[in-house]
Amino acid sequence: MQGDGHAYAVRAEGLVKRYGEKRALDGFDLAVREGTVHGLLGPNGAGKTTAVRILSTLLRLDGGRATVAGLDVARQGREVRARIGLTGQYAAVDEVLTGRQNLEMFGRLFHLGGRGARRRATELLERFGLTDAGDRGVGKYSGGMRRRLDLAASMILAPAVLFLDEPTTGLDPRSRGEVWESVRALVADGTTVLLTTQYLEEADKLASRITVIDQGRAIADDTPDGLKSTVGGDRIEVVVADRADIPRTVKVVARVADGEPESDGTEPRVHARVTDRVAALTEVARALQDEGVAVEDIGLRRPSLDDVFLRLTGHRTETSGTDEEVAA
Repeated sequence: MQGDGHAYAVRAEGLVKRYGEKRALDGFDLAVREGTVHGLLGPNGAGKTTAVRILSTLLRLDGGRATVAGLDVARQGREVRARIGLTGQYAAVDEVLTGRQNLEMFGRLFHLGGRGARRRATELLERFGLTDAGDRGVGKYSGGMRRRLDLAASMILAPAVLFLDEPTTGLDPRSRGEVWESVRALVADGTTVLLTTQYLEEADKLASRITVIDQGRAIADDTPDGLKSTVGGDRIEVVVADRADIPRTVKVVARVADGEPESDGTEPRVHARVTDRVAALTEVARALQDEGVAVEDIGLRRPSLDDVFLRLTGHRTETSGTDEEVAA
């Protein structure tokens, strides 16, 4: 299941998972290159969590085939589990114990022995910037610290592949940033990460490639920039002070636009796609000034992943809910 000369840490072909009459996965395909962060985006009920649970051997597939770290998830589940880590939406650490005690406990559960568990706990506390807080009760940790500790616990055996299922849900921006830095460090050391997230900014910042899933199927797969290019290039936007100036503004913007300028009528805004962004902005600003059109705002905007998501799925991202809940 290699195909194009690249080494893949995760491959899925035609995955099917049924819940009664509903199909949470309906021929899902995925290819994750080694040593990268691969984003998996989709609305609630699209199949993201189901896919992760199958690939991490927590669910049996009903059809198709998948390999993780070169191992078949259906036939070699035990071997797969020895090579992966999994971090879910909520931290799984014990708040009564200290950070160090949590990691030592996980180390013993993975049969590292007392000395090995203590050594590994010390290594991971340092790696995730938690050494100073290592002997403090986890109940006193911030949200970002708990998630970093949770990531550390998933790295006890230094897995080749790490599944992160919405790892920053509910975190404030600073805590999310801390988790992002930890993920980047893991990938720099050679770990492959499959990331599901509701935060498009998160996928844009972390993932080198993104698969969009909807209704159990992959409907797009490309780099973030490649996906953005599907909804067009740069756009110029003009907000006028007086709605009566919209017709004149449309004519001015049309001179530099690739296609007809748009104005939805609900707000005094005109926008259009342009090729030469800087030249277009300069020309429009000068022309509007010459026309005596009062402008409240003018600028350039590049397509976002939110634009891509809206174009592909028909709606923007949502939060809460799992595939199984929607399929039930």
